[in-house]
Amino acid sequence: MNFKEQILSGIPSVLPDKKLRNPKLSHAPVRMAVLNDEEKRLSLRNALRYFPREWHVELAAEFLEELDNLGHIYMYRFMPDYEIFARPISDYPCNCEHAAAIMLMIQNNLDPAIAQHPQELITYGGNGSVFQNWAQYLIAMKYLAVMTDEQTLNIYSGHPQGLFPSTSAAPRVVVSNGMMIPNYSSPADLEKFSALGVTQYGQMTAGSYMYIGPQGIVHGTAITLMNAFRKKGFYGEAVAGKIFLTAGLGGMSGAQTKAGNIVGCITVCAEVNPQAAEKRKQQGWVDELIEDLDTLVSRVLLAQSKKEIVSIAYIGNVVDVWETFYQKSIEVTIGSDQTSLHNPYSGGYYPVGLSYTDANVMMAEDAEQFKIFVQESLRKQAKSIGAHSARGTYFFDYGNAFLLECSRAGADVLAENNIDFKYPSYVEDILGPLCFDYGFGPFRWVCASGKSEDLEITDKIARAVMEEIKLTAPIEIQQQLQDNINWIIGAAENKLVVGSKSRILYADAEGRTKIAARFNDAVKNGLLSAPVILGRDHHDVSGTDSPFRETSNIYDGSRFTADMAIQNVIGDSFRGATWVSIHNGGGVGWGEVINGGFGMVLDGTEQAAQKLNNMLFFDVNNGIARRSWARNKEARFAIEREMERTPTLKVTLPNLVDDDIIDKLI
Repeated sequence: MNFKEQILSGIPSVLPDKKLRNPKLSHAPVRMAVLNDEEKRLSLRNALRYFPREWHVELAAEFLEELDNLGHIYMYRFMPDYEIFARPISDYPCNCEHAAAIMLMIQNNLDPAIAQHPQELITYGGNGSVFQNWAQYLIAMKYLAVMTDEQTLNIYSGHPQGLFPSTSAAPRVVVSNGMMIPNYSSPADLEKFSALGVTQYGQMTAGSYMYIGPQGIVHGTAITLMNAFRKKGFYGEAVAGKIFLTAGLGGMSGAQTKAGNIVGCITVCAEVNPQAAEKRKQQGWVDELIEDLDTLVSRVLLAQSKKEIVSIAYIGNVVDVWETFYQKSIEVTIGSDQTSLHNPYSGGYYPVGLSYTDANVMMAEDAEQFKIFVQESLRKQAKSIGAHSARGTYFFDYGNAFLLECSRAGADVLAENNIDFKYPSYVEDILGPLCFDYGFGPFRWVCASGKSEDLEITDKIARAVMEEIKLTAPIEIQQQLQDNINWIIGAAENKLVVGSKSRILYADAEGRTKIAARFNDAVKNGLLSAPVILGRDHHDVSGTDSPFRETSNIYDGSRFTADMAIQNVIGDSFRGATWVSIHNGGGVGWGEVINGGFGMVLDGTEQAAQKLNNMLFFDVNNGIARRSWARNKEARFAIEREMERTPTLKVTLPNLVDDDIIDKLI
């Protein structure tokens, strides 16, 4: 069968031969064995219900082997024989072009050039899944291939529940991931219910089909890093020769080295997985690989003396780097960490003193001892960061639950009040007040044609729009606009594309809407050869309620609520999104955050023009309104400015209280 025929076949009519995992690909760590015998029986029943009864004897034994050996049933036998990557939209079988766009995005998330553990259907973060197993993938792709413009596909934590009658104005797909009853949302619950095959951790853009490779976070990391250096008094060329020390090159963290090169510093990024480091080197996201600490020290000193712009991946543990640099008096200007500490005991963090291989064995076979090692390592890392900070290093938490897990390990990371952290979240210090509160966030698009020429045209359109807006924009957002104009100018030169022909740009509601409208016109007029797919990272103005990251600069006590994310995904769904998603977990961990996203297809129609205006406006301003109500002055400015431009927008504004009134009473 050709590619289209295989998609349309869904679950094959003939039982395929058993398949082995590809040893050349990175594979997910073994999950903890958490099910008792009765629960194993339930897990097998759950898995076998996807297949005809005559296959059950053979598949039951095979699935039990996967469950016992890997802690999860992936159904490797049903991996498709075709290559998985983002094909041009015309290559997909469909009755509905918007559904074909979603198939393109799903395959982009599972492309081995992009996905962290592609054969386990994990895009990034160690456990950020697109689907739980390959049966779900096959069924979902078939549903999308036969869907009409008056049907909607429901996805329950990777499971394609079915096609339901709807309208052309409704979303084509509605995704939910890990939406547990609150009292059943602990890390232990994730392991149990994932092993049972009834839920999954969709991360942010993995389970919502909107990941565009490391480029998706390069921009946010570059903006963060640039402003971190500015906080230390270093602007432009003055950054040369300064060190940014961090860890993680696996999924989204792979963007750090590229961002460092764009900003113009020396980036040293530790990564324990040699495959991950080599992958980033091959993709051009890392300049050099070093495996020896003495060699690393010599290379960094040379780079400092020559004020080089260079990214170095150290294949080893970052704790050793922090300690060695302190002993050798190597000045670290900016420090952070982007290991997947939302998942500290199942492959998200590797403790110092254990090899990568030994750690993978221990986390599966002796989970309690592995947890002890992880917490010991976090205490050592925090102690060394503290020593560097005393010498002037600016360390920020990248929102990956680093400080949270350090505090749980008993590390010295708490402020004097024993509540807050002594180091800021990058959202508290940088992205919150400078970007999110003003409505600037990670707007992204994908050229469905797969053509570089189309991407180049969209880059030019986006740049022109941003330059036009800047001419009359208030002083408060001039820097944000200029940073993003500079970004789009250098986007092609920096070779940011991995997988789909995509781009990311931080823009506010005005910028997003005007850029999208120009894209839609370009499709209509034939300037672009195929539709453009819009989306964003969930890590945005209003998509995510995350008290230790996206909403960490909300100080009215509401940062532990999730109304904003829920309102966001509901509001987007009836204002024109092509698909919407809502997840438990993402970035900082299961049970720690609720986040939502969307996708929108611009096909050149008048309907698309109406939808983009309604949906993009709400998608941003919902969050600005909430941030304004929390008394964030930047958000107050932004929402008042928006109400002046949009008379039909009426937002409740807070009355500020004189602190003396309350202080006299309490």
